[in-house]
Amino acid sequence: MSAMPEAYSAALKRAMVHATDWLASVPDRPVRPAVDADQVAASLASILPDGPTEAADVVDELATLAEPGLMAIQSGRFYGWVMGGTLPAAMAADWLVSAWDQNTGLRFATPAAAAIEESAAAWLLDLLHLPATSDVGFTTGATTANFVGLAAGRQYLMDQAGWDLQSLGLSGAPRITTFAGRERHAAVDLALRYLGLGACVPVDADEQGRILPEALAAALDEQPGPSLVCLQAGNLHSGAFDPMKEAVAVAHERGAWVHVDGAFGLWAAVSPTLRERLAGVEGADSWATDAHKTLNVPYDCGLAIVASPEALRRAFSIHTSYFIATDAGPGDPFEKVPELSRRARGIPVWAALRQLGRHGVIAMVERLAANARALAEGLAAIPGVEVLNDVVFTQVSVSFGSDDRTHRVTQRLMAEGAVWMSGSAWRGREILRISVSNWSTDAGDVAASIAAVRRAVEAEPEA
Repeated sequence: MSAMPEAYSAALKRAMVHATDWLASVPDRPVRPAVDADQVAASLASILPDGPTEAADVVDELATLAEPGLMAIQSGRFYGWVMGGTLPAAMAADWLVSAWDQNTGLRFATPAAAAIEESAAAWLLDLLHLPATSDVGFTTGATTANFVGLAAGRQYLMDQAGWDLQSLGLSGAPRITTFAGRERHAAVDLALRYLGLGACVPVDADEQGRILPEALAAALDEQPGPSLVCLQAGNLHSGAFDPMKEAVAVAHERGAWVHVDGAFGLWAAVSPTLRERLAGVEGADSWATDAHKTLNVPYDCGLAIVASPEALRRAFSIHTSYFIATDAGPGDPFEKVPELSRRARGIPVWAALRQLGRHGVIAMVERLAANARALAEGLAAIPGVEVLNDVVFTQVSVSFGSDDRTHRVTQRLMAEGAVWMSGSAWRGREILRISVSNWSTDAGDVAASIAAVRRAVEAEPEA
């Protein structure tokens, strides 16, 4: 009889202990890591041992070596880089995903994983008020989700132009011009680079980073032909949303494919009180967002949503003799992402949605936005603090006067470790950028965070 179950038992028990200890430490530990990557590297064995080590001992060693270099991203006082925490059901489901070890590419080979992801996809489309017939792909993150949506758009436009992209490639193909707001996220540019489409045409935006529909219309008219238009649901610094209804209409009147980069902001669509800021977003052709941001599932999980399954599957599907493929219906998971082999990322999404339910998802999204407003109001009351954006969702951008002082206050905050708020630059100024993304952030975390900023401000007077 196989000894396989016993081979896992001791290591998994030790992992459970270390995971529980880590989670218990998060509320009270400094948010920042205690050591840097070089210090962690110095503690690791430089030469691979010749002999084996007991699995449980490896887990103990790993946890001990890693702990000083861990960022408490799950903390309610972590506001860096638009990173969410992890809901309990999603974390536990992710453990099961590892234990089940399903290579989620073919419905025939991994029916449970495929069916659970399809269920999660249907729930997502309903919550986000997007077309129910859309395809949903579970990607590594929003960068890859943008890649998927834009790849589907490229395929559609080439088909419309009568160009066989699969056989002929891009050499000699009709040129596709891409248009995006000047304050787009760099992930859009990266996806365009991956796709061989070159740099986009930057379109003017207002003071909050929202694309100007009249400027988009003028830009499209100046360069007619196959076009991709990239809109933004959630500006990186202001959280602002492009005027979807107007911009989508402008683009579609000129035959463009419209893609929406909604890495964190697309989730505003679930809320009856926030949804109007995204009015018309459902009229786009593709959308990208993250589940590991606003939905708070474990890393990594992005969502690529495409209104035309045909365009998406033409872009990513392949046929080979050893696949037992699905020819109709939901399609195979590999037809919706640029991977044949991947873990079942959609299972933690299903678990998160099942834990929260419709009203729980709405409440969580609205709570994140309310915490952002509370932080902005509390910070604005501190002398020398200026909130630079209209706080319309989960982003707050702050200045402390001069660029030098803003930099010093930010560095002091990070060094103290009570909170983590990352620095950035916006509209020609150094800023402190706050991204409220964690389901566990509460009023106590908000108050403690405001107090930490006050301490840093008082310790760093204007020179």
